[in-house]
Amino acid sequence: MNTRPAPHALSAVAELYHQYMTGLILAVSMNRGRHDAGRWIYRVFRYQHHEKFLSSFDKLGLTGMPDAVACAAYHYLSNSVGGVGVQFMRESDVKAWVRFVPPRWIYPGATICGVPSEVSRGMLEGWYAQNGVSLQNPRLGFICTAQTTDGQHGLAGYFLEHDRDLSPDERLRYAPGELPPPFDPATAPKLPAAEWPEERLAKANRNYAMEYVRTGLPRMAELFGPGETLAIAGHAARQIGAQTYLETATGLGIQGNSPTDFARYLAAIAVTEGDAAEVSMDGTTAIVRRHAWRLTRNLPTQHPCVFEAWNGLFVGALMVHNRFCVLDVSQRLDYGDPYIEWRIRLRPNFPS
Repeated sequence: MNTRPAPHALSAVAELYHQYMTGLILAVSMNRGRHDAGRWIYRVFRYQHHEKFLSSFDKLGLTGMPDAVACAAYHYLSNSVGGVGVQFMRESDVKAWVRFVPPRWIYPGATICGVPSEVSRGMLEGWYAQNGVSLQNPRLGFICTAQTTDGQHGLAGYFLEHDRDLSPDERLRYAPGELPPPFDPATAPKLPAAEWPEERLAKANRNYAMEYVRTGLPRMAELFGPGETLAIAGHAARQIGAQTYLETATGLGIQGNSPTDFARYLAAIAVTEGDAAEVSMDGTTAIVRRHAWRLTRNLPTQHPCVFEAWNGLFVGALMVHNRFCVLDVSQRLDYGDPYIEWRIRLRPNFPS
């Protein structure tokens, strides 16, 4: 099974990872507290900044812009690709605003009420405060004027190139109360249309959501250790897998509640993520073999807790698909096997 994924399938998988990342934020905040949630998010965004910021300038058409404008344009374009509601306002060559508008993508619905402000601050410290460093411009900083987690009109602020070099603790400053100017979509930067057809945008939306989990689980293992990572992230995965299963299955075109139907679900997720997979049968047991694991592509070897936490999504999904089924993992890429192999079977005492 290795076909081009349909837009509704890409959207379904993107939403699965979107909800999982939100669940991880809430789970860490509840189990470890607001301080550790902020520390974890700082590491997530610091890692992503190193991987994505400068390498994306050409892709987004930002090369040659003044630094403050380019930074605001980066956050406007890169987040818009992910389906995030964000605004861009350029005041001058040295001052440009961004505003993330409620409903916030990363905190859907009522989840915003469970997210401490330390999470928002961790994002800003891990990425926004580092832009000037990456651009080798010691005068560039970010001033945050509002946070949704503080009950304000959104996450807002501006990149400002000062007339002097900034010390490390001046690269991010909080100035609540200053309002951004009005947003005019006509003056906002746009992606080069010829380079960003609809199919590429759909895949970018999927990648955007997956990237948070790809970065978040390894950082959790580093910070909290494998055992607690599995306890927190695995539990959240089972909850999110169950909560999102019906929506995800619909988007992937999966119906029925047999082991074979769930095997098709797992294979469809693999293909939608860009990996090859096939379904076979061993008597009444359905077998799925997935030949790559996109989530960890180009990453160093991960502790098994990363796989086990991620696999919790499918354990949770199966509980809704058919609670009388069992999901076994018999081979794993992170153990050096040639593929991931899931086996789905009915429990021996399945009611007739």
